[in-house]
Amino acid sequence: MALLLAAGACSVPGPSAAPDAVHDPYEAQNRRVHAFNRKVDERLLRSSGAGYAQTVPQGVQDNISNLADTVSLPRTVVNQVLQGRLGDATRNTLRFAVNATLGFGGLADVASDLGMPPDESDFGETLHVWGVPEGAYLALPFLGPSTERDAAGDVVDLALNPLSYVLPTRARRVATGARILDKVGERGRFGGTVDSVLYDSADPYAQLRLIYLQNRRFELGGAAAAEDAYIDPEALDTEGF
Repeated sequence: MALLLAAGACSVPGPSAAPDAVHDPYEAQNRRVHAFNRKVDERLLRSSGAGYAQTVPQGVQDNISNLADTVSLPRTVVNQVLQGRLGDATRNTLRFAVNATLGFGGLADVASDLGMPPDESDFGETLHVWGVPEGAYLALPFLGPSTERDAAGDVVDLALNPLSYVLPTRARRVATGARILDKVGERGRFGGTVDSVLYDSADPYAQLRLIYLQNRRFELGGAAAAEDAYIDPEALDTEGF
């Protein structure tokens, strides 16, 4: 499946071959999906995000965000191994082990205090490292902005987290709930910025497309430099723990 989806992404030009570095041959369809997502946000996420941010204590929000990060770390480790970033994979393996034990199952981010800050990766980034072009811009229902390469990565990532195969059903549901609540919390925390793009822009579709593509390309451009962040386990500052 990964190879077929990646081949589809290769069938279209990269940003350098497209006008204004934006390849959007599906714009009419994308705009319809964008309008649908905007209605979902307006009727559901906008109010629930604000309510979550205002009513849930900050400490609880932090615990949920930490748990969401911890359960996603094994997937990040697998992707970083596939990318050849073994130093980052080692650091994130240590981060998972520390937070899953000393962090009370991932509710506390002890690893950051030990010099292992949050770090994420996905199969879309893996495809980028393997040389697959980003393909056309896509607006996905509920998920929002993406590209053909990142959409392919999202599909593969569904099956790439080792925890999905070892956790009992109840634990998997808790992990999924934590990730959903974390996204709702992000909508509340960045509500002003999101509202300015979705509801105050002259062309919110074009504005969101530009922001996503610029940010994603910046993230992927910095992936190679991240290997320098390798942490020597014997050099960790464990004073106070």
